[in-house]
Amino acid sequence: MRFALYFTPPADHPLVGRAASWLGRDAFGGETRAIPEARANVTESARRYGFHATLKAPFRLHEGESVEALEAALDRFARETAPVTIPVLALKQLGRFFALVPDEQPAELTAFAARVVEAFEPFRAPLSAAEIAKRSPETLPRPERDNLLRWGYPYVMDAFQFHMTLTDKIAPEESDAMRAELEREFASFIGKPLAVDHLALFVEPEPGAPFTVQKLLRLEGRA
Repeated sequence: MRFALYFTPPADHPLVGRAASWLGRDAFGGETRAIPEARANVTESARRYGFHATLKAPFRLHEGESVEALEAALDRFARETAPVTIPVLALKQLGRFFALVPDEQPAELTAFAARVVEAFEPFRAPLSAAEIAKRSPETLPRPERDNLLRWGYPYVMDAFQFHMTLTDKIAPEESDAMRAELEREFASFIGKPLAVDHLALFVEPEPGAPFTVQKLLRLEGRA
């Protein structure tokens, strides 16, 4: 079993509904929805992980820690932590996949993500040699390799980029058509602000299983 700390709006937020319709699965409860086969083929990984932005990447619990202790820490963190607003949400292609990202990432958002990584590090079991090798650390820039070894994930701290994934890798010749389709599907959200005001505990019950939301808490701290 693995856990992850992600941002997602609540289940009744219009963006969550739109993303579930696009991906073919709602991470709140795991309901699946029929989508065209061509889209299913290019959203397989995104569908399994559920619509989210990664803050603390999937991890196994450290020996001696418990789900109850993790949830209690999550409760405390949410009470003490202020929400952040993304002024303008944009659709961008990151490498070969598409995601919703801040048009310009606020420093407050990067700092918030770093706090999540640090606060919940005691609950993370060390990566196995196989888990490290899977990330091909020899191909990573030095800062990202150091992050992998220190925090269990390369893209944290200064390497963090907030993104809510909408596709898997898209072939270059299909990118323009995919961008146009996504711009139509998410037109109501692109160019608008988005409040990062919740923190979710996602769970993968067994290797390869879909991730689902186990707990969602509103951030209640004051800036």
